[in-house]
Amino acid sequence: MNDFEKEATLTFENAKKVKNHTSIDSVVRIINKVVEDGIFPDYQDGKPSVTNDWNKDNFGPIYLPEAGKTVALNRKTLPFYKKIINEYEGNKLDVNGDEIRINGKVVTSYTFKQDYYWMMGDNRHNSLDARYFGYTPADHIVGKPIFIWMSWNSNGKGINKIRWERLFTTVSGTGQPQSYFKYFLILLGIYFVGDYFWKRKRMLKRIFKS
Repeated sequence: MNDFEKEATLTFENAKKVKNHTSIDSVVRIINKVVEDGIFPDYQDGKPSVTNDWNKDNFGPIYLPEAGKTVALNRKTLPFYKKIINEYEGNKLDVNGDEIRINGKVVTSYTFKQDYYWMMGDNRHNSLDARYFGYTPADHIVGKPIFIWMSWNSNGKGINKIRWERLFTTVSGTGQPQSYFKYFLILLGIYFVGDYFWKRKRMLKRIFKS
């Protein structure tokens, strides 16, 4: 890479915008195909469970287990669901060659008891997230987000460091995110106006008393 080349993490949409900029000669997609240690589902019997080129940048596709759904079980698929079966759903799992036993019974499939989620960090190159520890079971989730009160863009300048369109925006429920920022500003305005008149009223009372 020379002084005229820059590497950036972009969505396809943003890459298209950058490519169309008059100051940019070309945009080349880089796919990292170096296998990374510790990537889910990591190792089985001392050998890599995933034999392709998965890493933190080039990952998947992967299936997210759902309650009541059934998947085929074999030596290739087992690494993805081993922890779910053995730890999260409390079964006794034994593997002998190509034979898989759950609670003493030979099986070729498994039906999930609950939903599982894929937790990704927003700082993708510095996040120890699902790409490393795998699925998160529904019964391990103890809360849920309600709204975004602040969104900060470290690459912005001045007041543009704040993503104003995301302030006080809902992040749960159905439909499109709803912003309550204008209502917050209205309430803030009412508070300051009320506070001004309340203080003025107290001041006038002290003057008349004196």
